[in-house]
Amino acid sequence: MSRAERESFLKSFLLFFSSLGILIATLFYINYTKEIQTLDEQLFSEMRLCSFDLKCDKFEIEFIEPKEQKLYALYKDESGLKSYYPIPNSQKYIMELAFSLQDYDIALKELQREALYSFLPILGVVLILSILFSIYALYPLRSALLLTQEFIKDILHDFNTPLSSLRLNSAMLKKEFKESEKLERIEKSVENILSLQEHLRSYLQNHHQEKEKFDIREIIEENIYMLEKNYQNMEFKVEMPKIELFTSRDALFRIVGNILSNAAKYNKADGLVMVSYSDKTQTLHITDTGRGIKDAKRIFERFYKEQERGLGIGLHIVKKLSDELGIKIEVKSELGVGSDFALNLSKLTLR
Repeated sequence: MSRAERESFLKSFLLFFSSLGILIATLFYINYTKEIQTLDEQLFSEMRLCSFDLKCDKFEIEFIEPKEQKLYALYKDESGLKSYYPIPNSQKYIMELAFSLQDYDIALKELQREALYSFLPILGVVLILSILFSIYALYPLRSALLLTQEFIKDILHDFNTPLSSLRLNSAMLKKEFKESEKLERIEKSVENILSLQEHLRSYLQNHHQEKEKFDIREIIEENIYMLEKNYQNMEFKVEMPKIELFTSRDALFRIVGNILSNAAKYNKADGLVMVSYSDKTQTLHITDTGRGIKDAKRIFERFYKEQERGLGIGLHIVKKLSDELGIKIEVKSELGVGSDFALNLSKLTLR
């Protein structure tokens, strides 16, 4: 299940379950208050019967002088329930029947226990219905996502033939006409399309990546080895020990590779790309001496770019992959000085 599917499932489940749960809890509360009223009325009826024959053990009977008490009425206070009745042939005293607060609390707890025993099974049914409803609501989304992924995979596959033809003809034209600005533009456009293809393929495969144990320094050195061929005047430095991680190697390779590629691509002539690691914070730093970023907060937005080169989705995919791997990524940059990408690997580090 992808991240979008999990999020959709959880939101549907929480909305359905909480809505029904609150509704049922409200109905049970209303019913509980009615049960209390029924209990009070039952006790009051028993008090009235007891006032005639005085044959009742659950009530305390006393004879008191009348004050402001209303006869044939039920009173509820901190001491419990009370009601008052006249005594035949007596004007000086009235009869007080009392139901103690302790006994009343016992009766209320019994009502609460019965309500809870009725509420929990219904809540369990609501839980099952919520899960089934969420799965049912998720099905169209999953179908749409799968259809979209299959469509993109087909498009990526169909890219291969025209791209191969473009690269072949570009190489032939380069041999025929030697160096040309137009040919260089064509080659850069082909490289951009290839980069887009790799980004999309990597993102689609990310949901199925398996975790494995590996050394991140090897990934960094592999990427730098490929970049050194294209940026021969660029200086690459790696100052870090071997760090073993347990996560998706392919996804992390894509993350590091994209950041290193941008650090070299947008660097100044004879610039520096430094890779270092902080043991204290378990953070990987990729620093460059490039042009810098105007708005570092927007750098991970889809299609956002500050240069004419590129497509504006590379760092967006980097951010998505980092979020799924549990990597917190931060960027600090200064125009004309360079940028620093900090990747916190604390959730992935084995040592």
